[in-house]
Amino acid sequence: MVSIDLYKNLPTSDELPDSDDTPVDNEDQNFLPNYLLFLLAIIWKDRNDWYFGVDMGIYHTSGENPRVPVIPDGFLTVGVNRRRPGNKSRKSYVVWEEGGMVPQLVLEVVSWTPGNEYESKMAIYEKLGVLYYVIYNPEYYQRDRHQPFEIYRQIDGKYQLQTGEPYWLPEIGLGIGRTQATVGGIDREILSWFDQYGRRYLSAEELAQQAQLEAQKERQARLAAIAQLDNIGLTVEQISVALGLSINEVRQQLEES
Repeated sequence: MVSIDLYKNLPTSDELPDSDDTPVDNEDQNFLPNYLLFLLAIIWKDRNDWYFGVDMGIYHTSGENPRVPVIPDGFLTVGVNRRRPGNKSRKSYVVWEEGGMVPQLVLEVVSWTPGNEYESKMAIYEKLGVLYYVIYNPEYYQRDRHQPFEIYRQIDGKYQLQTGEPYWLPEIGLGIGRTQATVGGIDREILSWFDQYGRRYLSAEELAQQAQLEAQKERQARLAAIAQLDNIGLTVEQISVALGLSINEVRQQLEES
């Protein structure tokens, strides 16, 4: 943590603009960071020591002017409170109000309009000290002569392109990478979080579907067991004891079958 005195002459988050009124170029620039955010809210639902910002300005002191923010499509900081003092939400991410805590991960989704993701923005994040820089470029990577998914890690103060996907982030305790998923009834490629074994974390929608399938399987297994015991001549009372069900449940299942 950095001494507050170092930042005492800098503006507060209430004094800094919190919107640049610039729309995103495509759906992915808004959807993908928000998907990662909502997924984190499930994965880390019992934790309050993280913050994920979407299309939010990061004000910092490593540039020429601390009043000029850099605005990534998404960023993650581990080690800060999810809410500001007084349970207030953030207007912007102001490094000097976060104890000098810089985001550990920044995400940029490349759009039709080149946004200097591989040049000036990379230099800004590198100087700022962001540990991991993720660039997702599924549509224009050939134009930019890069790969669709790239992740850079700071080593000795310089970004170096990493290999492997999903890529494990030990300082964060998550992996990140691409995957195919059905979101809102649409099959598409998304970015997602993974565990250390490379297993993708499921969304709320997928968890609900999984629970529904498990309930259906359980019901089918129960029906099959009741039918088998009924076929070998057990009474309703005996089936009830054998399966740990009430007599009414057994009778209802037999009637439905």
